[in-house]
Amino acid sequence: MLLSLNLKNFVIVDKLALEFGHGLSVFTGETGAGKSIVMDALGLLLGDRADAALVRHGEDKADLLAEFDLSDRPQAQAWLAENELAGDDAQHAIIRRTLDSQGKSRAFINGTPATLAQLKGLGEMLVDIHGQHAHQQLLRPENQRDLLDHFAGASTQASKVAQQWAHWRTLQEELAAAQRDASTFEAERERLSFQIEEVSGLSLTDNEWPELQAEHKRLQHAASLIDGVQVALTTLADGDENCQNWLGSTAHKLQALGDYDEQLLPSLQLLEGVEAQLAEAVSELRRYADHLELDPTRLEEVESRLDAIWRMARKYRTEPEQLPILLQGWQDRLEALGGSEGLARLQQAEKAAGEVWQKEAAALSKLRQQHAGKLAQAVTQEMKPLALADSRFEIALEAAAPGPHGAESVDFRVAHANTPARPMGKIVSGGELSRISLAIQVIVSELSGVGTLVFDEVDVGIGGRVAEIVGRMLADLAQQRQVLCITHLPQVAACGQHHYQVSKARAGAGMISQVHELDNNARVEEIARMLGGVEITETTRRHAAELLGHA
Repeated sequence: MLLSLNLKNFVIVDKLALEFGHGLSVFTGETGAGKSIVMDALGLLLGDRADAALVRHGEDKADLLAEFDLSDRPQAQAWLAENELAGDDAQHAIIRRTLDSQGKSRAFINGTPATLAQLKGLGEMLVDIHGQHAHQQLLRPENQRDLLDHFAGASTQASKVAQQWAHWRTLQEELAAAQRDASTFEAERERLSFQIEEVSGLSLTDNEWPELQAEHKRLQHAASLIDGVQVALTTLADGDENCQNWLGSTAHKLQALGDYDEQLLPSLQLLEGVEAQLAEAVSELRRYADHLELDPTRLEEVESRLDAIWRMARKYRTEPEQLPILLQGWQDRLEALGGSEGLARLQQAEKAAGEVWQKEAAALSKLRQQHAGKLAQAVTQEMKPLALADSRFEIALEAAAPGPHGAESVDFRVAHANTPARPMGKIVSGGELSRISLAIQVIVSELSGVGTLVFDEVDVGIGGRVAEIVGRMLADLAQQRQVLCITHLPQVAACGQHHYQVSKARAGAGMISQVHELDNNARVEEIARMLGGVEITETTRRHAAELLGHA
């Protein structure tokens, strides 16, 4: 549930702090007062793309913050923990977003920087927003399909179908290209096979080239290495006059003198350390010398191997150490072309991908068929109190050419009285479309499982008795969930448990938008304004009070 919303320098809002409670909260105000600003702010906090124009004119930065109660949202709590975004209080979430005048945006969840994808991920578990153009979007085939899939719990299956279709299409295109120019295809496959066989014959490992270079350098300079090590051992340990003897003699003398002056002891300890290190160095040199020998045969082998690798690298215009990478690339490309089996392999892969798509599409079709009638019946029931009692809602599933969205089209249709059902765009008026859209949104919202539902002027085109029914419908929905609703209808506003008035006021050379929660007397005045014209009469006020009392 949304607990609070704080805005600063957002559009025409300078500062705004709102607190929200359970039930139905309604927002009303004159046209142009900025009623949708609150909803726009929520959209930004939940991952909508930002625009520098949303920063209040003359200011450097806009700051938006919302706090949510997650006590009944265990899924959201688990998501925050998994993404390392949980705050000190696991039952609350604070979402913040800043936007500067250059268009740069930053987002935070519980004080930790977050991405837009993370805002969307969390937002989908907290808030469901129904925009003021939802009834127009309802006429678009893709939106009708998505609504049915959402109702049927088939959204994941629909994603699988789309992914498999993309894979199948890729294979179809590769196969078509191969069949279109079979000679070129076969020539490339044969060239790759030859290159792979030739380079594979080297049996070159990833680190062999640098290791061979190091070994060659050692073998090539073996005589110098042997002479140098022997000179070092003679100087350090094996000569008549050597470092170990000199160091031992010096240490012995200082040890005797140390009996006379203890200040010599630190120097003596350092010399003893040098003796130990020198002994270790001599030991290491002896081990090295034991394994060092002139080996002209091995030198010849290494030089031959280096020459073979170098000639192969020069042939394919690459560096020797890049040959294994080049080989892997050829092998991957040959596999994409059907491996050693060529065109036949591609044909098999394309056929298998098509069969997988058909299986996934059939599963999606089954879910749609199982739930299309249920959704149609539920919408028809919701339409009855909305002055559409003689109308019937239907969903037609018709076979379509294979595609990313399955094997059928989804078409929302409406029938009036006993007439045949026809596509909504051809039979319903604007007002009827708004009512049908609202009925669908209420049903879908009941399935969403989120804690907060937002309706932004979804009651457009509705009036009179139907408007009162819509208000009751939203109030009933608010028994289980928190509902925020922007409305221009007094009948709907009267059903709210909390009523916020949005107004504009002049501030310096510009205008600012203000939002105030109304008490009962103020609500009477606001609903009277919505009912009446330029002048509010006592009769209008009585009517407004009656609406409130009845609600």
